[in-house]
Amino acid sequence: MRFTDLLVAAATANAYTMNSQVRLAYHGDNGMMVSWNTFDLVKNPSVQWGLTKDRLDNIATSKVSVTYPTSNTYNNHVLISGLRPDTTYYYKPLQLMNSTTDVFNFTTSRRAGDNTPFSVAVVVDLGTMGSLGLTTSAGTGVDSTNILQPGEKNTIDSLEANLDNFDFLWHSGDIAYADYWLKEEIHGFLPNTTIQGGAAVYESILNEFFDEMMPITALKPYMVGPGNHEANCDNAGTTDKVHNITYDSSICMVGQTNFTGFKNRFRMPSDVSGGTGNFWYSFDHGMVHFIQLDTETDLGHGFIGPDQTGGSEGFTGVDPVNATMDAQSNWLEADLAAVDRSKTPWVVVAGHRPFYLSNTGDICTTCQDVFEPLLLKYNVDLVLSGHSHIYERLAPIAEGKVDPNELENPSAPWYITNGAAGHYDGLDSLDSPRQPYSRFGLDTSNATYGWSRLTFHNCTHLTHEFVASNNNTVLDSATLYKARTCDQEREDH
Repeated sequence: MRFTDLLVAAATANAYTMNSQVRLAYHGDNGMMVSWNTFDLVKNPSVQWGLTKDRLDNIATSKVSVTYPTSNTYNNHVLISGLRPDTTYYYKPLQLMNSTTDVFNFTTSRRAGDNTPFSVAVVVDLGTMGSLGLTTSAGTGVDSTNILQPGEKNTIDSLEANLDNFDFLWHSGDIAYADYWLKEEIHGFLPNTTIQGGAAVYESILNEFFDEMMPITALKPYMVGPGNHEANCDNAGTTDKVHNITYDSSICMVGQTNFTGFKNRFRMPSDVSGGTGNFWYSFDHGMVHFIQLDTETDLGHGFIGPDQTGGSEGFTGVDPVNATMDAQSNWLEADLAAVDRSKTPWVVVAGHRPFYLSNTGDICTTCQDVFEPLLLKYNVDLVLSGHSHIYERLAPIAEGKVDPNELENPSAPWYITNGAAGHYDGLDSLDSPRQPYSRFGLDTSNATYGWSRLTFHNCTHLTHEFVASNNNTVLDSATLYKARTCDQEREDH
């Protein structure tokens, strides 16, 4: 069977089960990007919207309907602009895969300077659930503690159950784990295919993930960043030990290299924050300035990003996403320098790879060299990461040393890694002994998947919680205090 036939067969099989994978992204406090997928090119993607469900008397359109060689769908992107901050609107994309009368809703970003308390959900390393990913069984070589128990709720279930408890979802890399297709076949979890057939399996895993996420992403903005598992179809190489064959990214077809799917599926607000694509950008939300970094490419300063050609992952065909020398670090410094701390006293940064961790083999030392001086110079409050499939809350750290104030008004950033959201082969082990800066950890021995909830109480207190996905209980909680005077401004409704 030709590859094009495989894609047609996959599309036909999915036509009855796939949804339109509707997803949202903030675009300033007066805009919302609406994205969704269709099987065919849409000449003028359109979204009806309004302030009430029964009066969608406005329409936004674009000409952005894009695809790539191995995809069986088109990604449509429409910006709704001219909106009021912190206001609920109703909307409906007009060209959905399946005819539906569903009307969705979203709430726009809180205006910078609004000190009303709010929470944010954060995941990293979240993969497809069910028959193509994390479920109650797995192939050979997967630890029994890393599969779900019968009836156990997964992280996507937990996020959906908590929709009323967070404003948006932040996913800083490793999205879907479609590049696990070959590992899952070698393990005997998925049926064996050819390399060409595997390209269709890769797309099926992606589509399944965004189908599963739609009950969340159609209602809450889904802010994303790049991870290594978005880079290509065979991340870091896969070894078939039975046949003594190691595959690398050279097996990947055009369309499944160079972050192609990631570039096509999303439209993050880099155009209004001076960033680059979906890779680095920033946005304000109430009393917080959020920054998404790219730890995979474009480190600059003579360093090759881990996922770039010649980088530590051993990939080929991955280019810098910005041709300007030191583009990301120059942007980061300018962005941090422009933050008005009287409006957004909190500054939170996320990047896929950790700068500090007990699992030292997962630390991105070049990222640390490039970014940490700026985080210290501009008094960043919190740094979030994943990549290592564990949960570890660290102390505030500056140049490898624990801030003596710990969480009571530290001058150094607080570091938290939570890569425990869950994917096909689950969790990793924490190295022992843990580093002196470690304060709490969970790993495969705890057999618990989970996500992070950040709650900004006011300008002085921020709480981080690890929420267990299986029962929504909080297994770890810590509060950061910063000594500063709060503006009492609130948003009136």
